Amino acid sequence: MSIQKGPISQFITTHYKHFNAVALVDAAKGYEEHLTKGGKMMITIAGAMSTAELGISLAEMIRQDKVAIISCTGANLEEDLMNLVAHDHYERVPNYRDLTPKQEWDLLERGLNRVTDTCIPEEEAFRRLQNHVFDCWKSAEDKGNRYFPHEYMYQLLNSGVLEQYYQIDPKDSWMIAAAEKNLPIVVPGWEDSTMGNIFASYCMKNQLKPNTVKSGIEYMTYLADWYIKNSQGAGVGFFQIGGGIAGDFPICVVPMLYQDLEMTNIPFWSYFCQISDSTTSYGSYSGAVPNEKITWGKLDIDTPKFIIESDATIVAPLVFAWILGQ
Repeated sequence: MSIQKGPISQFITTHYKHFNAVALVDAAKGYEEHLTKGGKMMITIAGAMSTAELGISLAEMIRQDKVAIISCTGANLEEDLMNLVAHDHYERVPNYRDLTPKQEWDLLERGLNRVTDTCIPEEEAFRRLQNHVFDCWKSAEDKGNRYFPHEYMYQLLNSGVLEQYYQIDPKDSWMIAAAEKNLPIVVPGWEDSTMGNIFASYCMKNQLKPNTVKSGIEYMTYLADWYIKNSQGAGVGFFQIGGGIAGDFPICVVPMLYQDLEMTNIPFWSYFCQISDSTTSYGSYSGAVPNEKITWGKLDIDTPKFIIESDATIVAPLVFAWILGQ
């Protein structure tokens, strides 16, 4: 039985009747139905959703067990923490479309890294985290231990060392909510992130060893083990925000298990939704329609499939509001 809906959900029901609007409603109802049947949901996060402060809605989804596992880019993993410790130093640039190369260079010289209309402060965000996460990496290496990128971030949060810097309400950090539940996270291509770059620099200076951080292959085997244990019954759904490696990497675990490990009884993903503003195209991953995933052994013929062609910074919080009954 669905929970009582609040004013946001009632507004959506009243006004969202056609096209992408009703696709949002259908996807949200499908997500809710999947959970009602006892299914679990993976959420994949691409783009700059943490800098867009998705944590305001996603953290509550995690606390209420509406998401069982997350796949995200290294940027989204770290940028939630950056927003947590440096929020007051961020700068908005509303006229970002009109900036000249010289104005962009001026931002660089001020230590401001621009993400669309928002600038992340180099010193207060990147460097503030760097010193503390290095301690986690070094401590593990000295003890002969190895961990995944997200596990080091959990250690950082659980240690309490960052609390002195908090500049937002901790309840709005999805990483804090995830750390409290020890939520499984997969971070494919972590090397392509600020912390990944910083870690590589320490390796080049011979201050750390590359294998102190577990690899992408180990993430795939970690995900495969998780999927085998959690895909029975109503199965695992796939809610994809954006495109790219955050979605492509984890969705491939099913054909890997089925085709390469010959586990012919492994269930397909049991729900699929993608929020994307990519142009529909069979020539791109992000723009491919869900039916193409049938040919790759990712989705079944009868898997509920949804595409919401819109801006995820607008759409995802609305879908989450529906799931939370807001």
